[in-house]
Amino acid sequence: MSKNTKLVHPRDQITEIISRIYKRGMTTTSGGNISIIDDDGNIWVTPSAIDKGSLRASDIICVKKDGTIVGKHKPSSEFPFHKAIYDARPDIKSVIHAHPPALVSFSIVRQIPDTNIISQAKHICGPIGYADYRLPGSDDLGDVIAAEFKKGFKAIIMENHGTVLGGSDLTDAYERFEALEFCASTILYGSQIGTPKYLSDDQINEFETQATGVLPEMETTKYPSDEVEKRLEICKIVQRSCQQGLMISSYGTVSMRWKDNDFLITPTGANRWDLEMEDIVQIKDGKREAGKKPSRATWIHQEIYNRNPNVNSIIMTQSPYLMAFGVTGEYLNVRTIPESWIFLQDINFVEYGSHFRKNNHSEIVDNCPTALIIENDSVIITGDKLLQTFDYLEVAEFSAKSIVLGNSLGEMVPINDEQVEDLRKKFLS
Repeated sequence: MSKNTKLVHPRDQITEIISRIYKRGMTTTSGGNISIIDDDGNIWVTPSAIDKGSLRASDIICVKKDGTIVGKHKPSSEFPFHKAIYDARPDIKSVIHAHPPALVSFSIVRQIPDTNIISQAKHICGPIGYADYRLPGSDDLGDVIAAEFKKGFKAIIMENHGTVLGGSDLTDAYERFEALEFCASTILYGSQIGTPKYLSDDQINEFETQATGVLPEMETTKYPSDEVEKRLEICKIVQRSCQQGLMISSYGTVSMRWKDNDFLITPTGANRWDLEMEDIVQIKDGKREAGKKPSRATWIHQEIYNRNPNVNSIIMTQSPYLMAFGVTGEYLNVRTIPESWIFLQDINFVEYGSHFRKNNHSEIVDNCPTALIIENDSVIITGDKLLQTFDYLEVAEFSAKSIVLGNSLGEMVPINDEQVEDLRKKFLS
């Protein structure tokens, strides 16, 4: 979907995002609804009782400002609360309602997830409201939800129901939705292996305001064919990471070494799902491509490339099962299956703040391990070819998932030292 949503019809925006939500397992065939209010006050909304896995633009309903319904289906049964939100909050132009499993878990135990679990979520989600249970589809439900939105919330837990989120446009609403479900998942998975720890507001503010040392701009930039090829490769891996649930809209950095210590890196502030080749930032001779803002983690990537000549690609992301270890500080023992240990050996863990430039943490950049977890922030994966690095990320996340899920069965029995030595001799010597 184009980043300029003004140039994409509401029907097409809605069908793309509902398809994305369905494919990511964050709603069911019949559940969830999305709407957009246009500049004329017309509300475009998903239809009632139509398969969310195969919605077409022609299925989207328009409810005119005067109440006239245009379309071949009935509007969503939850339309009343969508309208109530728009009436209460003129600044909100899009609404997402769904029943994603982790947020439903919170709704049925009547709790609100603490977004201080990861660094950027507090600012993306904002404070979270809570709406008491009311009959689905009723005006009463619209009243209690609108009352919460009137307090300034853009994200609300609906008691024994799910979640509803608003945004300045659909992209903004989806980023908030995805980040909130990610927080909920990370807290749930972390709780299965230990006790989740949360960041203080001061720590988060320090992350947001840290001096990033924006690089000077290049006067001219050249785009030879090998550079363009790498841009395409980065975009494909970012898209794949989002599709596989290994990256979310609001967080994730991918880079590739180009020549010597020059490299290409994803930008800051860009929606990862919508990343395009021209968004990628070239870093050459310590300068950035003019008019673009590279990732705030650019300094980490630069230092890794400077000090580790065998590293040619880096992925820095948040994936839910790896972050379960990141928020609890529990040790991630990858001696689960031979492949995991061969690829990863050991996954180091560093404290929050180690990734701030002022600290220039040597464990992150010197002799960089294949995988490293930064407390309450991210995981860094390094490798040679970018596809190989992505594979390492998948293997690490699968290993973490196996341990989290297996924890309910009993204590993990890792591959023993003798078996590890056999693996070392056969595959690493």
